[in-house]
Amino acid sequence: MGYFIYDTHCMLKFHSMHGSNQHRKRLGRPRDAGIDNDVVAAVLGVLRSGGYRAVTIEDIARRVKRARTSLYRRWPSKRHLVAFAVVNELGIEPSPNSGSLRNDLLAAVETLRKAFSGPLGSALAGLAADMAQDPGLARLIRTVVLAPRRDSMHAALKRAQARGEIAGDLDGELLLDMLTAPYYFRALFGRGRITPRLNAKIVDYMLRAASPRFVRAAARLRARAAPHPLVSSQPPAKPARSRPRRK
Repeated sequence: MGYFIYDTHCMLKFHSMHGSNQHRKRLGRPRDAGIDNDVVAAVLGVLRSGGYRAVTIEDIARRVKRARTSLYRRWPSKRHLVAFAVVNELGIEPSPNSGSLRNDLLAAVETLRKAFSGPLGSALAGLAADMAQDPGLARLIRTVVLAPRRDSMHAALKRAQARGEIAGDLDGELLLDMLTAPYYFRALFGRGRITPRLNAKIVDYMLRAASPRFVRAAARLRARAAPHPLVSSQPPAKPARSRPRRK
């Protein structure tokens, strides 16, 4: 990926490896992609076998045969180390600007399919459980991984709305939940395989539900089902039964 992840007083910053020469000098030596890959593989392996608690920078340094200090310079805590591994597996800009919402979303869900079909998929359940117990880890994953990915997909939806591909008055958050939930569900609970064919089915279902024609038809159905303002939706009350008079 080529992204640095660190914080200073909880402020997250990203520095692309493709910055200016002055920026590169400030960052030091160019990063070795091979080391990054080894670190990611080691972190995901420990997450899968022992969970977040088992991850330590000392152990990861031993596994990748690097000095512990060299890892600390790049990842000041194991939270950052784990976030870096997840970012490298998922990416933070999954939706390209292809000019077609379908292609943009297919690219986005393909990143989920690939990541969850590999080591991250096996480690996901444990990572989710650890995020529930560690607010700092959860906050970092949401900020570093999930938020940029959602922003990328939101941008794709807005471009599609401007082109008239989908309705303009849709709940973007709900659409993205519908798009991504099957992947998390299947990865977490093992309910069915995640395949390229599944990508197309999910995207096409979502596009159908978001199309202007479908949204207009749904609005008409809701209008027909709504009770008339002058007609009570409550069933009429039964008339009271009169008691016979006693003689």
